[in-house]
Amino acid sequence: MKRSASAIWNGGLKDGRGSISTESGVLSDTQYSFSTRFEDGKGTNPEELIAAAHAGCFSMALSAQLSGDGKIPESIHTEAAVTLLKTDAGFTVTAVHLTVRAKVPSINEQDFATAANNAKNGCPISRLLKAEITMDAKLA
Repeated sequence: MKRSASAIWNGGLKDGRGSISTESGVLSDTQYSFSTRFEDGKGTNPEELIAAAHAGCFSMALSAQLSGDGKIPESIHTEAAVTLLKTDAGFTVTAVHLTVRAKVPSINEQDFATAANNAKNGCPISRLLKAEITMDAKLA
């Protein structure tokens, strides 16, 4: 399976503009720029898209972990916060923190924590990232 997206950039780093599109069409010429990445400009940026991908991937992975144990979740809400810092090597995604709130009938805290950690470690986006990934997972 392959999924694709494309980006177009025009101009210099600070005064240029770009657009991002996805094969599915969900993003179509979505604007990004220096100001959307490093300031408060309107549009998206690569780190926000990584956060969205990680939150979605983790939520599905946790659902799979729980469902495999016969614990069907009512809901899983995941926020992913991606940290971009300037390091000696240049700007680097150094960390991702997942905040997870799940409503799962008939599960205890220990079993939930095990499922959440397995999902964090097994999610394909987690395995893709070299950054430290931390998590705060709680039952609702």
